[in-house]
Amino acid sequence: MGCSFSKFPACCNGAEQDGPAPEVQVDCANEENVVEAIDLPRFHEFTIDQLRRATSGFAVENIVSEHGEKAPNVVYKGKLDNQMRIAVKRFNRNAWPDALPFLEEARAVGQLRNQRLVNLLGCCCDGDERLLVAEYMPNETLAKHLFHWENQPMKWAMRMRVALCIAQALEYCTSKGRALYHDLHAYRVLFDADYNPRLSCFGLMKNSRDGKSYSTNLAFTPPEYLRTGRVTPESVTYSFGTLLLDLLSGKHIPPSHALDLIRDKNLQMLSDSCLEGELSNDDGTELVRLASRCLQSEPRERPNPRSLVTALIPLQKDSEVPSHVLMGIPDDTTAIPLSPLGEACLRMDLTALHEVLEKIGYKDDEGAATELSFQMWTNQMQETLNSKKKGDAAFRHKDFTTAIDSYTLFIDVGTMVSPTVYARRSLCYLMSNMADEALNDAMQAQVISPVWYIAFYLQAVALLAQGKENEAQVALKEGSSLETKKT
Repeated sequence: MGCSFSKFPACCNGAEQDGPAPEVQVDCANEENVVEAIDLPRFHEFTIDQLRRATSGFAVENIVSEHGEKAPNVVYKGKLDNQMRIAVKRFNRNAWPDALPFLEEARAVGQLRNQRLVNLLGCCCDGDERLLVAEYMPNETLAKHLFHWENQPMKWAMRMRVALCIAQALEYCTSKGRALYHDLHAYRVLFDADYNPRLSCFGLMKNSRDGKSYSTNLAFTPPEYLRTGRVTPESVTYSFGTLLLDLLSGKHIPPSHALDLIRDKNLQMLSDSCLEGELSNDDGTELVRLASRCLQSEPRERPNPRSLVTALIPLQKDSEVPSHVLMGIPDDTTAIPLSPLGEACLRMDLTALHEVLEKIGYKDDEGAATELSFQMWTNQMQETLNSKKKGDAAFRHKDFTTAIDSYTLFIDVGTMVSPTVYARRSLCYLMSNMADEALNDAMQAQVISPVWYIAFYLQAVALLAQGKENEAQVALKEGSSLETKKT
């Protein structure tokens, strides 16, 4: 049974006119104000080779979302050489045929920096390749947490925090001259490492130079867009209204149907039954009033982003409670349960790592790409295999200098690709106090075998050797998760 409202004033027969919004101090999830993000690198133009390396060759295992049918634009997760995690959107080759419009758009969006945005870090325009590089958000989308939740439904306080944060993001973009946002919906809202909601920067650019601004069901499209095919700032407000309905109902209800329920005062059908006991009559009424204003058929009667922020601030609850607590996520400060191998990596027990690599041998090379041909029978190939055997013998006897030299001969020929050889040379470098070289080899092992936990564990040890404890903990956590899945 849904939440009932005993009183509900008519709120969709005309709209209030927007006046200048008062200056307000926003306290959301223990943040004093919404400020521009200052700890991010400047917008950067990447090469395709850098992004190919970061995503392990655009490996299928690294795909985090996929849109379109015949010509999808795919988003991958990845990691740069400096260990920064990124999301890479790779456009269809026909999406932006001319490089200049793409670069101009990307550079403009890349100037934005704000805590409420998933910020655009860079782009790539290499040949016919067009890619965007953004911050990586590890904790799924609003659609996942709102429509397909597993452990607990999203609390009312968190839903209102999402609404305010996205309104603040739109207000910031508008203040910087980027008022247009294409196809705003629940999949555009992502959650960062602390479960704070962020608005994806990808919606600030269209999926193609001449593409449509809305790819969702026509029932959710602003009426003026259906008439003109143009997106306006008021169209964005309309889409924000559909997002408010999502947050209230826990479902993706077509606006026309929702407005019928509002006019009939049938709010039990509109509100999420999971909110019973959390949602007061007054708060529900105010949210419905605001959603109705956003969904006005006349664009001029819709509120602007600043008015949205002003209207949503009084609806905030538990502002001092961190977002991950509202989401029911355990405090991440507790120790990660590690396997014996993970524990060995944490204490940098290189002897234990050596024993593990000796024990597993080359069984994890199964499926690794190789280029074997007639050359396999030549003297050169035999010499390559001999260098590998010599490296293995030296590795077994802990002659790490000889092992490095022999494995380097094997790798430089390039006829066979082996993640295990890179992993073994990485450990040899660690044994020789060469952390930078060890990290490079561990990352190369991951490129060849993206879900091999050994590669992540070696990265963690190399990062610990470099004094980068936070980055090492991330690699350790990833390695532990992959090891658990495998075993």
